[in-house]
Amino acid sequence: MADNSIRVIVAESAGFCFGVKRAMDIVEKQISEGIKPIYTYGPIIHNEEVVKDLEARGVKVLESEAELLAIREGTVILRSHGVARRVYDLLNERKIRYVDVTCPFVSKIHQIVQEQNRNGRRVIIVGSGDHPEVQGIVGWADEHTRVINSLEEFLDLKLPREEKLSVVAQTTYNYKKFQYLVEKIAELGYDTLCLNTICNATQERQAEAKSLASSVDAMIVIGGKSSSNTRKLYDICRQECSNTYYIQTLKDLKPDRTITVRNVGITAGASTPNKIIEEVHTNVRNEF
Repeated sequence: MADNSIRVIVAESAGFCFGVKRAMDIVEKQISEGIKPIYTYGPIIHNEEVVKDLEARGVKVLESEAELLAIREGTVILRSHGVARRVYDLLNERKIRYVDVTCPFVSKIHQIVQEQNRNGRRVIIVGSGDHPEVQGIVGWADEHTRVINSLEEFLDLKLPREEKLSVVAQTTYNYKKFQYLVEKIAELGYDTLCLNTICNATQERQAEAKSLASSVDAMIVIGGKSSSNTRKLYDICRQECSNTYYIQTLKDLKPDRTITVRNVGITAGASTPNKIIEEVHTNVRNEF
């Protein structure tokens, strides 16, 4: 039976960001036009529930360049995280129809790294080297570009002090950590140009999650397990509220029933559909 005395607060910023909503709208348009087969190069967004739904409707995920090269017909949708320049070259060479749903904020970083390279500066990308967005950014930069995720990783590069550096960030990176790294690099004496490429939606979502988590007895963060921005939201919330849960759907929620809960906060990653957030919001009182 639902405990109606529990107050549930959903973060205003929870759910699809502008880039993800735009990508999903474009995919839906392609499906409705009935042009088949339809492929996405990598998961269209980092949410397993969304990807499963699209696969059930005939949208196949291509996981590698080898699979991409095997395509002879249909449409390839380039994911919201962006791809390397060579992927466009391959598609154009083979005259494969494609639709680009790269988030405009990510496309902007592709332009920035090219410009900074032309200006003779070494680009440092702050982010997770195994994340597709970062791999895509690297694919627009020169061979001197490096990816770091900590001050230790920067120090391990052993770059000469006379190097001119331009530092950009993965769009979903933790803003405070990015700020810290840029300050430390500058303190070491490098000519450092900081280009804060963390999107505003990410910064706002992180700030709101931090504030909400600090004011509730339990915090729920909803998103795909492979979602970088959701993982960062969880880490931020966990620092403020030890009773924080990272779930993909309602069925994953297994709360600690030994703790008295009067209010619950809910936030969600940028790739989490509203219907999943609404399901958790509607039923969460039954779980505590």
